[in-house]
Amino acid sequence: MTARTWAYEDFVEGAVIALGSKTVMAEEIVEFASEFDAQPFHLDEEAGKASILGGLSASGWHTCAMFMRMLCDAFLLDSTSQGSPGVDFAKWKKPVLAGDVLSGRLTILTTRQSRSKPSLGFVTWHAELLNQRDEIVFEFQNSCMFLTREAAQ
Repeated sequence: MTARTWAYEDFVEGAVIALGSKTVMAEEIVEFASEFDAQPFHLDEEAGKASILGGLSASGWHTCAMFMRMLCDAFLLDSTSQGSPGVDFAKWKKPVLAGDVLSGRLTILTTRQSRSKPSLGFVTWHAELLNQRDEIVFEFQNSCMFLTREAAQ
C-alpha cells in the first residue's frame, strides 16, 4: 500500500478539518437531477422559484454527493480509509441553490481502536456544509474505518 498522509492516529477528538469550498452551478444541478432526481424544482429555475425552495435547487442526494467529493479532496483520498459501516444521519437544513458557494467542516467526535482488529480504528465525525451566508445547509454524521499507520506500511 502506498503511504498515506492520514491514518487512524491522526484523528483527534475535537479537531476540526476544513473541507474547502465548492460553487454550485445550475448546469450540474440539472444534470444530476435529470439522471437521479427529476423533480421540477431540480430541473427548472421557474419551477424552483414557484416551489418552497425559492429557486433552482440541488437535490439532497446531489448535496450528499458534493459533500463526499469535498471530503475526498480534503483528505480521504490521501488516507488509510477502509470505508464506513454506515451513516448515523444526513439532514438537509436549507435549499442549496444555483450559485451558492458551499464550504465544509468536519468535527471529530470520537475515536476508538478495534479490539478484535487492532490494526483498524473507528473515527466518528459530524460534518456541516454552509452556504456563502454561513447558514448550515447540510449536516452529516457517520463513522469511518482507518488503518493504523503501522498496519498501512
